[in-house]
Amino acid sequence: MSTLQNQITLFIFIFIITHTFTSINSSTPFVAPITRDDSTSLYTITILFKTPLQPTTLLLDLAGKFTWLDCTSYTSTSHRYIPCNSNLCTSLGSLACSNCFRPSGPGCHNNSCALFPENPVIGNSLLAQALVDSLGLSVVDDGRNVGDIGLVPSFVVSCSDESLLRGLPDGVAGLVGLGRGNYSLPAQVSTVYASPNLFAICLPGLASSSSGAAFFNTGGPYYFFPGVDLSSYLVYTPLILNPIGFTVITYSGHPSDEYFIGVTSININGKPLEFNHSLLTIDENGFGGTRLSTVTPYTTLETTIYNAFIQAFVNESAVLNLTITDPVSPFEVCYAAVDVYSTLIGPAFPTVDLVMHSEDVFWRILGANSMVSVAREEGDLWCLGFVDGGETPRSSVVIGGHQMEDNLLQFDLVSMRLGFSSSVLVHGTNCASFNFTSS
Repeated sequence: MSTLQNQITLFIFIFIITHTFTSINSSTPFVAPITRDDSTSLYTITILFKTPLQPTTLLLDLAGKFTWLDCTSYTSTSHRYIPCNSNLCTSLGSLACSNCFRPSGPGCHNNSCALFPENPVIGNSLLAQALVDSLGLSVVDDGRNVGDIGLVPSFVVSCSDESLLRGLPDGVAGLVGLGRGNYSLPAQVSTVYASPNLFAICLPGLASSSSGAAFFNTGGPYYFFPGVDLSSYLVYTPLILNPIGFTVITYSGHPSDEYFIGVTSININGKPLEFNHSLLTIDENGFGGTRLSTVTPYTTLETTIYNAFIQAFVNESAVLNLTITDPVSPFEVCYAAVDVYSTLIGPAFPTVDLVMHSEDVFWRILGANSMVSVAREEGDLWCLGFVDGGETPRSSVVIGGHQMEDNLLQFDLVSMRLGFSSSVLVHGTNCASFNFTSS
């Protein structure tokens, strides 16, 4: 486990023993810390599970159907199994009923509702029993003051075992799903407390030594140092439903739990790229369109879009007297860092705009998010952080984690819209500057 994750776990443990629990209602806002794992370029979130409450670090999966935990050494006094023929099991869309021939315990009951938890990093799944247990989240008053702990009882999770942790950051105990299904973390909070299904994430950047933040059950304000309410900078675009889900285990008739947005064009320095724009729409088989993914490190583009993108980017960079140098995998376009001018919003490179449903609604990607710093003995590089997604990808554009860092993203499942801030560095703050220690 990283030093930052250890610090967060220690802080939450101290927080538990020094703070009281509070009853929550439909307007109670919650917050949880997000960390970036440098070895995998994945993101983790730390929340409280079980009785007594235990800080638990999980992979953050924006598209995940539900939350799953390694139950190999699961201990809790409040867990309950879910009977196969119960209404809850039916609503979960369970595809199997499970029995267990070991001593009864978490993840091992007879006539128990079973799910198929998935690891999106290695594309693997297994059969495991579901259960309900207590979840705890920190309450955040007025968008800035972390107060008591709010309990979310009867939270549905799936068990797993150690084999499904392969490829995930060290120290994680499973995965938390934030997808648009009915049993994701934000959806369960919304259902239990009859509140709007609304959440926001602010992923910390590569150079951050502190955590980012995830907000649940609140549309803002979201205050970051030195007192900037990032909700005031949100621009909105519709969330698009992909009617075809892509999971390891097929759920017939179930739409995708992933989040898609309607990018209509891509501009570099204000100049539109030329490519087949029909690739930006989702076809009848669920292919195409623009998807957001926290388990994809860098934005991927369908090959013809990618080729047009890098050519235009190189041309516009030449205007800045920048010349490409030998690339470093997985990147194809790199520049010597010594030749690049640095600014408070990252290295000075051409701007990339993802244009949405209207010409004046666009997600602007500046140097801090378009470029990746690569350290080398013979000289550091700035490399273009977009990669070739192949000729027939499932999604023509996948906006990856690096492009989402230091951007506030709000997912409103009531109004079916995404709020996005573009880079918050422009406003003199960053996603790692939320004060988790205020009171």
